[in-house]
Amino acid sequence: MELVFKALADPTRRLLLDRLRERNGQTLRELCEHLAMARQSATQHVDVLVRANLVTVVRRGRERLHYLNPAPIHEIEERWISGFDKPRLAALSAIRHRAEEYAMTSVPTYVYVTYIHATPEQVWRALTDADLTARYWGHANVSDWQPGSAWEHRRADGSGVADVVGRVLTAEPPTRLVITFEDSPDAEREPSVVTFLVEPHQDIVRLTVTHENLADLDMFHGISNGWPAVLSNLKSLLETGDALPQAPWEMTGAHA
Repeated sequence: MELVFKALADPTRRLLLDRLRERNGQTLRELCEHLAMARQSATQHVDVLVRANLVTVVRRGRERLHYLNPAPIHEIEERWISGFDKPRLAALSAIRHRAEEYAMTSVPTYVYVTYIHATPEQVWRALTDADLTARYWGHANVSDWQPGSAWEHRRADGSGVADVVGRVLTAEPPTRLVITFEDSPDAEREPSVVTFLVEPHQDIVRLTVTHENLADLDMFHGISNGWPAVLSNLKSLLETGDALPQAPWEMTGAHA
């Protein structure tokens, strides 16, 4: 948290975060364009944001795209804001989101980064094993996980109902999985796409989840609440052997 607060203390870095909030997935040149400082100084500000985990860098071919990572802000909200005046803040946030919906012309890509004390193989298994996903997600992810194969996000209540379906686009165990994500398969639109990137470093891994081609802002706001809850549960399961004692995605409804 110290790195996060230090990064947020500087107005230039807050401006860079605002730019990513307005349009996520920018190159370094785009992000630093029109700043009243030398390119080297601007790059140093970006590096501070990356070290604080407020910005994550995703490689796309030769480009390095910068995305706003909501995980540290989410932790600040949980630790310092939730216990104070959550209902009033939630109402103000709803008003702000509605205003932003009128102002925004495109739906941003969602990126979330978390660090887990586990091996890449353990994280891969947690993402693709039906029994494990049922433990931390409340749904079993069912597939043979071969490129081109279908996958289903089935309820763990024994009903067999799949709330999300899709296809496996890329499977490179244990480091990269790309799937389509169709929560309304009958809708006449292109499905959204989720990429799981597992990067090992000594005894930990960095798990980056990128969710793009989102249908609308309602879907963006929905997954912005959903992914942090699911990935926190996954992290708890791998590091402690148990999922969190309560389903974390239920907190949004409980505090609304």
